[in-house]
Amino acid sequence: MKRIPFLLLLSALFFSCKTETKQAKEAVDKLPNVVIIYGDDVGYADVGVYGSKLIPTPNIDKLAAGGIQFTDGHCSAATCTPSRYSLLTGIHGFRDNINILPPNVPLTIPTDAYTLPKLFKKAGYTTGVIGKWHLGIGEEDSVTDWNGKVSPGPLEIGFDYSFLLPSTNDRVPCVYLDGHRVLNYDANDPIYVSKELKDVQIEGSTQYPDGKTNREAMTYYQSTRGHDNSIINGIGRIGYMSGGKSALWNDETMTDTFIERTKTYIEAHKEEPFMLYYAAQDIHVPRAPHPRFQGKTTLGYRGDAMVQFDWAVGEILKSLEENGLTENTIVIFSSDNGPVYDDGYVDGTTVVKSEAENDRGHDASGIYTGGKYQIYEGGTRVPFIIKWPAKIQPGKSDALVNQIDLIGSFSKLLSIDIPEGEARDSRNTLDAYLGNDAKGLPFMLEETRYNRAIRVGDWKYIKGYKRGKKKFSPELYNLKQDPSEKDNIIEKHPDKAKELKKQIESLIDSNGLRI
Repeated sequence: MKRIPFLLLLSALFFSCKTETKQAKEAVDKLPNVVIIYGDDVGYADVGVYGSKLIPTPNIDKLAAGGIQFTDGHCSAATCTPSRYSLLTGIHGFRDNINILPPNVPLTIPTDAYTLPKLFKKAGYTTGVIGKWHLGIGEEDSVTDWNGKVSPGPLEIGFDYSFLLPSTNDRVPCVYLDGHRVLNYDANDPIYVSKELKDVQIEGSTQYPDGKTNREAMTYYQSTRGHDNSIINGIGRIGYMSGGKSALWNDETMTDTFIERTKTYIEAHKEEPFMLYYAAQDIHVPRAPHPRFQGKTTLGYRGDAMVQFDWAVGEILKSLEENGLTENTIVIFSSDNGPVYDDGYVDGTTVVKSEAENDRGHDASGIYTGGKYQIYEGGTRVPFIIKWPAKIQPGKSDALVNQIDLIGSFSKLLSIDIPEGEARDSRNTLDAYLGNDAKGLPFMLEETRYNRAIRVGDWKYIKGYKRGKKKFSPELYNLKQDPSEKDNIIEKHPDKAKELKKQIESLIDSNGLRI
């Protein structure tokens, strides 16, 4: 064997190390890719590292182990549409009267509004959205036409690529929207969507059973309340639809479809910086996990759908790894609101709301009170994980953070100024996101459709409201002493209640938290 001179070998090793160091530096200096994985109705304790004992989530747990796991991370609202609106616009939903949307409503985000994808595009990124939308599509003051170019939608507010579940999986139309067009559309079977049955009873169109009169068609499982207009794939839906038979989605393969699109997107854009918003339909109703996931838990379809969602997270992370993108990709995992159990279907979901769990139950809010629709911590305190191997040291953080601050924080990271008056509730919390600030936000607003709350440190004040004959009084909690919000101490601390009442009313009446 030919000997290599020592000095030549040393020189080669030095050059190799220098090259590797240079490549590592170049990787870090490049714009990081960003993947936002957004769960639907995923509660704080639906994830293993947040306390789940009965739902295995190895992929999400691995993500948390490699990043920062926030213990006080929040969505802005306890329902889906306002949270999604806030995430993409940096504006609290209540300021623009944003609530859960019925089928066939126009786009809620103005096309001239500053949005998260527009921020990334200005920084040189390509942008994509795959999954559940539920922010409206179509022109104001007109009925959305699903038989031609369906717009405006995500492509008009900053996304370059869009593959959608247009509304949500328990609402019509039950079709995928690929860009501006319904996937697998057949012009001979036009699609009609309305909240009125008479509007979709078109001669010659494929007709779907009306659940109010034909519940026998609900062969997948029965609905418990609502969800009894159109019956599609044996599942009752909100709203009426006819036509589009060739374009109908398959509920059980929906996650597979979204993941296939996601892998293709990552592969196609691996040579350029991209921002991908993956908005899962799991674990929203109707829960219809693929048969390969059914029976994976003792919690019915809800638990099984969470296992399916964890698989999807694993596939996204695997795709990043296979394309050499792991090191310099920011992955953000969270949920649009807290958990819900019976949300309209008899799907076998089991829950034990007690101090202990057993082999038949699972409290998805953990120690926190409430869930979806509710102003308590269980409504907005959700899993919140950020991983960026190139920059972030793994660990846990108790910092108070909120999804609404993504625009403000990425604005700082990318050195892009937010136009005056835009994203007016989104603040820069980049240091907390990166693990360099242990406290996070000095204060934060939370919302439900009718109620508002403010967090200031460990204190939480719930404003209360009156609707019709119902009156809900203000409440005050110290979350350090009472994280489960069991002891309303408003009468014991009138001065603190008065102080927080004044602060929240001032913030609600303001133009935004950042103004």
